[in-house]
Amino acid sequence: MTENELANRVIGLAIDIHKALGPGLLESAYKECLFYKIKQAGYFVEKEKAMPLVFEEVKLDISYRIDLLVEKKLVIELKTVVALTDVHLAQTLTYLKLAKLKLGLLINFNVPLLKDGIRRVIN
Repeated sequence: MTENELANRVIGLAIDIHKALGPGLLESAYKECLFYKIKQAGYFVEKEKAMPLVFEEVKLDISYRIDLLVEKKLVIELKTVVALTDVHLAQTLTYLKLAKLKLGLLINFNVPLLKDGIRRVIN
């Protein structure tokens, strides 16, 4: 399955969660629900995946953590904010670079329609 196909399936799961719960919950609640739904759909998913920074041959564990990593190829960064900003985009790009991956989803659950809170991020 390609990253794009996987992303489309995860978006569908996120939309299902948003339809059931709506906006207004904590990020951690949506993260747990999406983690559960992705696992239930039969995909390998890691939560709070630590990403070390390598600088001059030294691996530094400075607590970069990907919210969800699906099938070791799709980064999911979740937010519950008024609006996504360039800082959120930069964070997702950083995770993609550290993990050496191509595609990420930046999802803001704090919107009336979830499709308006989803950004595909390409490295």
